[in-house]
Amino acid sequence: MTDDPLTLDVRGLACPLPVLRAKKALDRIEPGAVLTVLATDPGALRDFPSLCQQTGHHLLESGQEGEVYRFRIQRKG
Repeated sequence: MTDDPLTLDVRGLACPLPVLRAKKALDRIEPGAVLTVLATDPGALRDFPSLCQQTGHHLLESGQEGEVYRFRIQRKG
């Protein structure tokens, strides 16, 4: 777990919780700020791009480190 408000650790959670928590976190940060999400649910690979497409946020980066998926999302401004 991390205490960084711009990092959301949803490892171990299954769909739809990672996306729901990311949406709430994005609503709480400043426009233009970047949220890093760490997830282990394989569904996140399709869910986070879809979230960004539907909400207008920008998916800056996505990748995988071992079993952890990492997404960097910029809140729409």
